[in-house]
Amino acid sequence: MAEAYGAATKPFGIGQRGSSSLGPKKPMDAHAVRKAYRRWAGFYDFGFGLISASARREAVQAVNRSEGENVLEVGVGTGLALPLYAADKRVTGIDLSAPMLEQARERVAESGLQNIEALLEMDAQATGFADNQFDIAVAMFVASVVPNPQMLVAELKRVVKPGGTILFVNHFAAERGPVWWVERAMAPASALLGWHPDFRIGHMFGQADLAAMRVIPMRPLGLFALVEMKAF
Repeated sequence: MAEAYGAATKPFGIGQRGSSSLGPKKPMDAHAVRKAYRRWAGFYDFGFGLISASARREAVQAVNRSEGENVLEVGVGTGLALPLYAADKRVTGIDLSAPMLEQARERVAESGLQNIEALLEMDAQATGFADNQFDIAVAMFVASVVPNPQMLVAELKRVVKPGGTILFVNHFAAERGPVWWVERAMAPASALLGWHPDFRIGHMFGQADLAAMRVIPMRPLGLFALVEMKAF
């Protein structure tokens, strides 16, 4: 967890193959995302939820260490992260999938979570929140799902106070080797999967962001990475 800002970016596709021009060729659209996660909602927790559990815990730990109490969780899904937030964090969760949000609401009620402010069906690229409304925003496993990840970054910069913390957790495509070939082979199934296996970090951030952020490989096996940046 000690990498300097701007470190550890090369393994996640900043090189020649990672340029934005070589990002996913067909963006996800809202209809495809809703359809995919309607399919996954019933067993998401026991599939991807287990694979991503360690990365989710690390991300929420980073939120809990950050200054400020008003938290926006983008892509809250079935609410797997909600019980992990510190009691002094006031959390608003948004998601595009109504079936997943229903499960998140049930989780909040069953667990008696008092620090969850709202769970809203909302587009992460155009939330409708006020400028500078949150101290912290975290988007877990969302960047490779939205149609325009650069719009997602811009929207979170807008709704987070200057100097506030913005965190992303995502899988970023390898730059070369066997994993790169597997990700490329899976890319045509993006609409079915509900995410882009060949998504690269350079498709999401401009050079100024890349120079100022911190990128930390996460367990298990570096499958996911935590990106930390400050709003300005």
